[in-house]
Amino acid sequence: MFRSLTLKLTLGFILVAFTTAALVGLFIRLTSQDRFMQFLIDQQRTRIEQVLTEYYSANDTWTGVAIAWNLIEASSMPSNNPLPPENNPGYRAGQDQRGSLFGLADPSGRVIVSVDPSYPAGTILTSQMLASGQTIKVNGQTVGVLLTARQISQFRPAESRFLQRTNDALLFASLAALGVALLIGILLARTLTKPIKALTNAAEGMAAGKLEQQVPVKSRDEIGQLAKSFNQMSSEVVRVNRLRRQLTADIAHDLRTPLTVIAGYIESMRDGVLKPTPERMTLIYSEIERLQKLVDDLKVLSLADSGELSLHRQNLAPEDLLKRAAELFSHAARRQKVGLEVKTEKDLPSILVDEARMMQVLGNLVSNALRYTPARGKVTLGAQSTGSEVVITVTDNGSGIPADELPYIFDRFHRGDKSRHSDNGESGLGLAIVKALVESHGGRVWAESKTGEGACISLAFPVADK
Repeated sequence: MFRSLTLKLTLGFILVAFTTAALVGLFIRLTSQDRFMQFLIDQQRTRIEQVLTEYYSANDTWTGVAIAWNLIEASSMPSNNPLPPENNPGYRAGQDQRGSLFGLADPSGRVIVSVDPSYPAGTILTSQMLASGQTIKVNGQTVGVLLTARQISQFRPAESRFLQRTNDALLFASLAALGVALLIGILLARTLTKPIKALTNAAEGMAAGKLEQQVPVKSRDEIGQLAKSFNQMSSEVVRVNRLRRQLTADIAHDLRTPLTVIAGYIESMRDGVLKPTPERMTLIYSEIERLQKLVDDLKVLSLADSGELSLHRQNLAPEDLLKRAAELFSHAARRQKVGLEVKTEKDLPSILVDEARMMQVLGNLVSNALRYTPARGKVTLGAQSTGSEVVITVTDNGSGIPADELPYIFDRFHRGDKSRHSDNGESGLGLAIVKALVESHGGRVWAESKTGEGACISLAFPVADK
């Protein structure tokens, strides 16, 4: 029925305010009369007790007190709430618009002046009823008991007007509370819905293809956190979309180069321009291998992204993995006159990994390190334990990675050297595969480097359960 969140919130505030005001008003309405009656009784009790004490002290008896009772009650009224004056022609003793608030009984419990029609004068009260009254003492001796009315049957006009004014003020306060609730509800509802509308518009913009959407963050509450998360999501979507487009362009470029070479040689041989010599066949085959490697790398990344990459995990010693990788690349290192060594802590805990995938990871890292390490340089394979993890490092003292390139080296097809894709059959997916394989094992990977001082790639794997 109500589609506007602003209207829903405003009506909610009004409903809460109305319910609260109604409950408070009902409570005050039900209790105000009794509390006002108790106020009137408490206001007069002390004074009438004093008047009765003086009456008994002067007469030494209660004889005649019933006749003078109205005058006694009138004299006990405060000066700011006087009863009709005694000299008023219309005033008659014993006449009261609401009846008496007090009665009197002697010490034995016999009613002298009745305050309850159920117990007229002469009635003997029970000890329990007598105990609820206020004793009147003269010279330390109990001479009577002051009885109090259970309820006021009728208020005087001035008292009724006071109660009516109280009810009117309560009604006015309730209406004012509803008005304030309406105002606060509208302001707060607009405050809450304005950023939500901005988020809705931004989301609709993204759905329409305008991916780069940002909304203002004006608070630190849950809505502000939502806006901040939305901005981060939008930025990430834009980044991923840009990478996807770049990935498509890079794949097309990397496929086109070897295909152009293959197509050129085959076309020339078909037309008789070139002869199909073993050397040319070898060149064509090497381009086919490059295509096969690119396809295999893309397949690995696809399986890793979808979580379908099969891993045959087993407990392996990090030192053994590093020694095996160093042995595989020892010949290439000697040919480049680069030192290749393994340095690990003793008694390292084992890690639960797929041996073939780990050799693929280390192979990519070591080949990269050798490529950027000059002659007489050094590549070090290391491992150390941090307690819950084993950190494997591949460190070189080559040219290093520029600071502006460091955050992106694990992106697919990212190359610091834009021309390197044509050399050595490299696809630009090596470090992306490293990251995907390490994370598929539940590990972490990061890089540290200073330009001109070399680079260090670190892999952290959880310690295997014993």
